[in-house]
Amino acid sequence: MKKPLLFLAALAFACAASAQQYKWVDKDGKVRYGDVPPPGVKATPLRAPAGPATPPPTSAAKGAKDKGGKAAAPSGPLTPAQQEADFRKRQVDAEKAREKEANVAEEARARQENCQNAQAHLRQVESGQRIARVDAKGERSFLEDDQRGAEAARARKSVGEWCK
Repeated sequence: MKKPLLFLAALAFACAASAQQYKWVDKDGKVRYGDVPPPGVKATPLRAPAGPATPPPTSAAKGAKDKGGKAAAPSGPLTPAQQEADFRKRQVDAEKAREKEANVAEEARARQENCQNAQAHLRQVESGQRIARVDAKGERSFLEDDQRGAEAARARKSVGEWCK
């Protein structure tokens, strides 16, 4: 018998606690508070009662798009599956960025090496030393003066391409 009575008392107290509260000044000048002000008194509401919880987003809100045509970001907390998907996407993006940086670094290293080789070849051609070539038959031949000029022009062009 005590449990149902206790439950009803708790339910009545909960309903009273959620009622609108008012503040007013009585005829003696004392400030009074209550959920029902007396008639003929200017009462000011203190706070609005808590309303029902906001409803979950509808299917129209789930498919909402922003001005750019992209899906709008969810307004609530992410589910564990969404958090996992976002984490995996960030991992893939980070790996792609690392690969891109590695490729850029490798290209820069190769360009630097090619520049140094082209400059060394140009110094050799312009030094006046005899330059020998090996043909397809494996025979060694030396460059003549006119061939040396053409080779120097090719070396300068190569330096210009690699050493920007």
